[in-house]
Amino acid sequence: MTKVPLLDLRAQYAPMRDDIMTAVANVFESQQFILGPEVDAFEREVGAYIGAPYALGVSSGSDALLIALMALGVGAGDEVITTPYTFFATAGAVTRLGARPVFVDICPDTFNMDVSKVAGAVTERTKAIIPVHLYGQCVDMEPLMATAAQHGISVIEDAAQAIGAKAKEHGAGTMGTIGCFSFFPSKNLGGAGEGGLVTTNDPDMFELLRKLRVHGSHPKYYHALIGGNFRLDALQAAVLRVKLRRLDAWHEARRENARYYDTQLADCASIVTPTVLSGNYMIYNQYVVRVPNRDAVMQSLQSAGIGCEIYYPVPLHLQGCFRYLGYKEGDMPESERAARETLALPIYPELTMEQKTHVVEQLRRAVHPAE
Repeated sequence: MTKVPLLDLRAQYAPMRDDIMTAVANVFESQQFILGPEVDAFEREVGAYIGAPYALGVSSGSDALLIALMALGVGAGDEVITTPYTFFATAGAVTRLGARPVFVDICPDTFNMDVSKVAGAVTERTKAIIPVHLYGQCVDMEPLMATAAQHGISVIEDAAQAIGAKAKEHGAGTMGTIGCFSFFPSKNLGGAGEGGLVTTNDPDMFELLRKLRVHGSHPKYYHALIGGNFRLDALQAAVLRVKLRRLDAWHEARRENARYYDTQLADCASIVTPTVLSGNYMIYNQYVVRVPNRDAVMQSLQSAGIGCEIYYPVPLHLQGCFRYLGYKEGDMPESERAARETLALPIYPELTMEQKTHVVEQLRRAVHPAE
């Protein structure tokens, strides 16, 4: 049986093993594990790649969101508008600071925030908006930024899944007040553990973020602010620098795999393949389809040796920990429908033609078992 894991990091690692081992050994030889020249170099390189004049390495994507909200002064009594169809960290960071997440539903085609609903969710307590560039595609940012400007609200881009994605030549993480990225190992640019990044176009905001990263101290041992320990390890920076040089090639391989799936599934009306908005450059952190009888399809694919995953089975507005917000089933119909119908397929760059063919054949068979 042809095996197709959802993600194969061993296949990614093999051709660059020597480069990574050399980079890691250099850090050990230097014995500079906390910040230092390796982190500085990575910040310069990844900032240039993203198109952001200021980039700051942090401890994780979750902490990137947290430090961004802290920099904007979000706290008790504030509201932050975001999407319920995303990883938990987006809303989790809001609640950790005592603020209240306010959810708006998604678009049925891209699964991204429906920006037309944002203005209706704004109140006098709204402090920020967090759009999520889900699955590697940018939110429709122009109207969102116009709404934010009209109301004087800051925008934090959750670009955890979207490094290198673009909207009309504007890089994800460069359009809002602050951009947030994750280097979790499963991301298109993944480290050897946890890691994250915040970006901004504002030098004053950058200085504030840099202070917050080290417990709010500047100079050392002098604290005008209360921050946290949000530092990126030098070992992670060294690994990420090696991988960053290959990132564009990996994006293009994912896009080629997506084109193959799109073409091979085009005649199957029961399978809805991803929609890419005009002017967007999508990097396919995930390739997510809608299918009927999703759970049965997933079980069939897994039985055929194909890795697949549900992103996300329970929208945030229906999670038990957010029951106090007062949302109920039916309040976010598109998010709820996506949670019932979507399935992520293998899309990683190293997929072979045999593996892709197997995915297509088994998916078609699972959706139409009688054919």
